[in-house]
Amino acid sequence: MLLIDRSRAPRPSRPPGPKAPRTRGALLAVAATFSLVAASVPAPAVPLGVGDRLFPNLGNPGYDVTAYDLSFTYPGSNDKPLAAVTRIDALAVDRLERFNLDFAYGRVTSVVVNGAPARWAAVEEDLVVTPATTVPRGTHLRVTVHHTSDPAPGGDHDSGWVRSTDGLAMANQADAAHRVFPCNDHPSDKADFTFRVTAPSALTAVANGLPAGVTRDGGTTTWTYRTVHPMATELAQVSIGASTVVHRDGPHGLPLRDVVPTKDRDTLEPWLRRTPEQITWMEEKVGGYPFETYGLLVAEARTGFELETQTLSLFERDLLLGGRYPDWYIESIMVHELAHQWFGNSVTPRAWSDLWLNEGHATWYEAVHADENGHRPLETRMRDAYLRSDEWRASGGPPAMPKAAQPGQKISIFRPIVYEGSALVLYALRQKIGHRAFERLERLWVTTYRDRTATTENFTDLASAVSGRDLRDFFQGWLHGTTTPPMPGHPEWSDPPPPATSRGESPDAEPTAPTAHHHRP
Repeated sequence: MLLIDRSRAPRPSRPPGPKAPRTRGALLAVAATFSLVAASVPAPAVPLGVGDRLFPNLGNPGYDVTAYDLSFTYPGSNDKPLAAVTRIDALAVDRLERFNLDFAYGRVTSVVVNGAPARWAAVEEDLVVTPATTVPRGTHLRVTVHHTSDPAPGGDHDSGWVRSTDGLAMANQADAAHRVFPCNDHPSDKADFTFRVTAPSALTAVANGLPAGVTRDGGTTTWTYRTVHPMATELAQVSIGASTVVHRDGPHGLPLRDVVPTKDRDTLEPWLRRTPEQITWMEEKVGGYPFETYGLLVAEARTGFELETQTLSLFERDLLLGGRYPDWYIESIMVHELAHQWFGNSVTPRAWSDLWLNEGHATWYEAVHADENGHRPLETRMRDAYLRSDEWRASGGPPAMPKAAQPGQKISIFRPIVYEGSALVLYALRQKIGHRAFERLERLWVTTYRDRTATTENFTDLASAVSGRDLRDFFQGWLHGTTTPPMPGHPEWSDPPPPATSRGESPDAEPTAPTAHHHRP
């Protein structure tokens, strides 16, 4: 995801196959704490998590989700709750007398586990479920929850729904999917998704993946979509609105579809037709596009960010049509969200501390694209980032050990250090191992871990193997150090910086584009 720093932005003058193994590593070790001791009085229901350093209550131990089937019925107004049914297929990795789902901001009316009614209790942002009979370890678990999904819960609640002028879209990153539907809301547990969305027939509903049917009943229409590749909950997308779906072919016949406000169909075309060329450019850098389709979802909503929801990236209408930014800047943002389809969506972080792997890579390819198209020299941008890196580390932590979110601002983990500061790490790595080794590493990374989760250690180990060097000391400094190491090949960058201007920049620094933070301002 990319949050646009509007104060610094330049102004204008494959078929389905077997799923890859889910390796959740140390996170699932927490599952041992989930075993409940049999007693005459049941233990109190408590919220659980998988032990993520930054979001300790996200995710749940004891099971591994394989598939979600989500049904939403839109009432025709985006300020009213949607009727919803969430069906979850999972594998019990522990013996389950009780288990938790992440869920908040909706009213639950029933829970069924393996065909039998279950008891449930809401505790903080968890739904604690007690099945009628214990679920043995290693067996299938099917959970059906009837509930509502509230796009406007009130107060300072932050729903995963985004209300547009004509409907709804989703923006679940980082921790908001469970505010839309019950789930195991942690990127370590990817799953297949099916979406069934019923809405008034005058509207159009679209979701991640490919169409799997349309049925009409009186004045309503139900659209069904299915993903071909597993997906993290934070990347789920459902759009409902007065929209037109624009189809075209991408590289190698890849089906592209954009979802745009019908009234803006023609005006948006100059931006939409750039996607095939951008995909070709990314494929030349890292290899074939990893999913079944791609496109832009343009919403007339004020979000302050763009989001890489899988196969259908969310964009603000005003970014593209507001006339506030030069074309190259907007295209950089388009490339950033596209790059996330490889880095973050296909290869997903196993823990939120691995976020730098997502945002650093997306920022890197955004910057390389701007450099190759003559808009901003890469070296200039990286030098500017180098001069700021110590400040970013002090305020946000090192790239691979970001500081926790500020109280009441969970998305504040998305600081400059995970964007420009992490792209700087990749630049330093390329300087250290050379262009050819770096390019081999990038391609091998996205193929080795395609449709899987991965960690910082996975990346650093692969970099050492590809380069034939022991890079442990290099990565220790660049990813975990509190100060920025010397830049390979640029000893002069460690000299004292030039006198700062009133904006705290070096005199020759160009405007940062796009400076990325994250999510809702």
